[in-house]
Amino acid sequence: MRAAVCREFGKPLVIETVEARSPGPGEIKVRVAACAICHSDIFYAEGAWGGQLPAVYGHEASGVVEEIGSGVKGLRPGDHVVVTLIRSCGHCHYCAQGSPVTCEGHFALDDASPLRASDGSTIHQGLRTGAFAEYVVVDASQAVAIPDEVPLESASLLACGVITGFGAVVNTAKMRPGANAVVIGAGGVGLNAIQAAALCGARTIVALDVVESKLEAARLFGATHAFNPMSVNAREAVRDVTDGRGADYVFVTVGAKAAFDQSLDLMSRAGTLVLVGMPASGVTTEIDPGQIANENQRILGSKMGSARIAVDIPYLVSLYRQGRLKLDELISGRYPLERINEAIASAKSGEVLRNVIVV
Repeated sequence: MRAAVCREFGKPLVIETVEARSPGPGEIKVRVAACAICHSDIFYAEGAWGGQLPAVYGHEASGVVEEIGSGVKGLRPGDHVVVTLIRSCGHCHYCAQGSPVTCEGHFALDDASPLRASDGSTIHQGLRTGAFAEYVVVDASQAVAIPDEVPLESASLLACGVITGFGAVVNTAKMRPGANAVVIGAGGVGLNAIQAAALCGARTIVALDVVESKLEAARLFGATHAFNPMSVNAREAVRDVTDGRGADYVFVTVGAKAAFDQSLDLMSRAGTLVLVGMPASGVTTEIDPGQIANENQRILGSKMGSARIAVDIPYLVSLYRQGRLKLDELISGRYPLERINEAIASAKSGEVLRNVIVV
């Protein structure tokens, strides 16, 4: 198969012939139809979080099941699936508590990548998926079957951007109706936080972004107000539209230090700050613990929207089919695998929502 291989951090990916082995017990092999480009893939390819090379990245995928390994239940060849990076055993301490994103189970794929170069050397499976390729071999727990009529290009967005942003609001924050919300960052994750807040019945939804076109998109996805913090004082703007109190919920959906530093000033008393975006290793911010305690505020981490993909993805698919969840509108551009470096450069410009590699 062909795959886009990262051989040196910060350098263009190289299209190479790579072998993906057959699925082992509990695993499936999926023919990739589409893989959206998430900024996490870009950060890894640039070396922001380290990792082993050479590697194939890409983790926001959809496709068709080609083979199944022994013991796989609930999936069969020919099924259309969303493929995620969430690998869960279903029975460890955290899975039993309903938190598969923090599963502590151990998998054969954790020890040995299913990918090999033409010379037999190992190609690492980036973000447990390696979907910038024609095929992936993943644990069956990473995939969820979807109806055949759902377009696979749109469905790929469910694998990360949608469940991360939507889940931060619904699963992690458990936002109450009538709340005031601020979403910092109106990219693929932020827009899904915005539309989740709208579906939850938020009173006010403020989008903050430095790109004007993304502020326009934020309004389309349900934001009641949209501000560029380079042009206005964000703290004052938020207080102006929240009766002077600040936001009940603040969602930081980008990995920029400035966004984290700013977020605490936007919260109301008894407010909740949800950290969604992942900065590069070593990035820190400062908080005043006395203020957090005195103001009865909360700070929550939200990994992959605290998703339970077997529950959340079918729910999101149903919303999409009812016309209540925007997916198609998130796609800014479609690129063949051979143009992946162009697609990544476009994504890095900050002007697009989600570029999708169509295999």
